[in-house]
Amino acid sequence: MNNTPDDLTDPILEHSGYDTTESLVGIWGHPLHAMTVAFPVALAFCTFGADLFYWWSGELFWARAAIWAAGTAFLFGLAAGLTGTAELLLVPGIRIRAPAWTHFVIAVLLLSLLGTNWGYRLQGYQAAVLPYGILLSGFNVLVVMVTGWHGGKLVFDYRLGTSKGI
Repeated sequence: MNNTPDDLTDPILEHSGYDTTESLVGIWGHPLHAMTVAFPVALAFCTFGADLFYWWSGELFWARAAIWAAGTAFLFGLAAGLTGTAELLLVPGIRIRAPAWTHFVIAVLLLSLLGTNWGYRLQGYQAAVLPYGILLSGFNVLVVMVTGWHGGKLVFDYRLGTSKGI
């Protein structure tokens, strides 16, 4: 059996739902995952910034700010994770692509790290900052950047999870 390149087909491209990539989880044509993901991203950076300011100044305010930022990053991360998981599972053109699953796995890792960072600080937010809190916050920022890069590739390269509007 000799197959020439013209005879070969990609089963992913031939899938009936491959071009179905429009967001199904949204409000008035605006995808919820895109709206909710900004908050945990920003708050992960805020947690790291507050940790750095606490390390630099020793002011208790920054340790308190860091625990609030870590907690809200995790809670908003849950919302972003729920909307992103719904998109992944409901939209065939998203579900069939391997890069979407890569983004999902890294995002779940990030969500567990955000929860760990918050939980670690609940036992004593001031003592938790140095050294492990700031290290965990810095690692969270790195994972946020990797996750965001993968998510951005899905949107800008493949147009996944976007909306055509009303």
